[in-house]
Amino acid sequence: MFTGLSAFPITPFSNERIDFKAFEAIVDNLVQAKADSICAMGSTGLYPYLNRNELNQVAKFTVEMAGDIPVMAGIGSLRTADVLRNAEAVQQASVSAVLLAPMSYHRLNDSEVYSLFSQVTAELSVPLCVYENPGATNFTFSNELYAEICKLPNVAAIKLPGMPFETDEGEKKLAQLRELLPNNVAIGVSADKFSGAGMASGCDLWLSVLGGLFPKTVQAMILAAKTQTRSEAMAASAEFNDLWELFARNRGGLRVMATAADILGYTEGSCLPAPLQPLAGVDRKQLALFLRQMKLD
Repeated sequence: MFTGLSAFPITPFSNERIDFKAFEAIVDNLVQAKADSICAMGSTGLYPYLNRNELNQVAKFTVEMAGDIPVMAGIGSLRTADVLRNAEAVQQASVSAVLLAPMSYHRLNDSEVYSLFSQVTAELSVPLCVYENPGATNFTFSNELYAEICKLPNVAAIKLPGMPFETDEGEKKLAQLRELLPNNVAIGVSADKFSGAGMASGCDLWLSVLGGLFPKTVQAMILAAKTQTRSEAMAASAEFNDLWELFARNRGGLRVMATAADILGYTEGSCLPAPLQPLAGVDRKQLALFLRQMKLD
């Protein structure tokens, strides 16, 4: 399941409750597009904001809707004990894999992160994807730590930040990791601005916030990347610069995708839990104009 597009849908809220009607429409769009996998409660899916019962409900709902499409679920939490409980909750919903980022308030060290993955993988019955997101977690994996974690049972994939693929540094890191990691461990990439370049450089999987609402657009970019150089993929990505600027100004894609869901009619008004807020003013107008002009699908 760790190839092609892993779509990251938002988990929409209405009046501080999960809006399953809106979520059904969002997931159905991914099913109709035949996404390679769906990551319920990924970074845009708000897993840190959900209690254990909500995690189970969203995971179960997604699995039921997805049919033959594999479903991965985010299980991160501040305490290892809670991560283990989250893993149990989503496995009870029959997910195909789990996604784990090392969350913390106090910055973690390598030993603590290794301990987290060691304890969690020992209790899993499904594959795990290691999720590196330094902007959110304040933790960066070294190649050596990746190599040790990927020796653990059930580790099937890692997800690299996309930014290094803006230059040839990404290709160098990818080559180093291919040498260090077992052949059965897939290497994915995220940060949509750079992920086309990552796929052109040889990554197996694009874990995509954009793909959570616009799967066919990202699928077309993945198909094109297979015949492109890294530089050509970055040039193609530049067509989306207005969107990437919104991502940068708003600290990631969550608020942008939540606002897009409202503009497109999937939701009504803000679909984020407080205190998170959607785009307003100039940023919302810029997003609406971009969506009209680009006609993403």
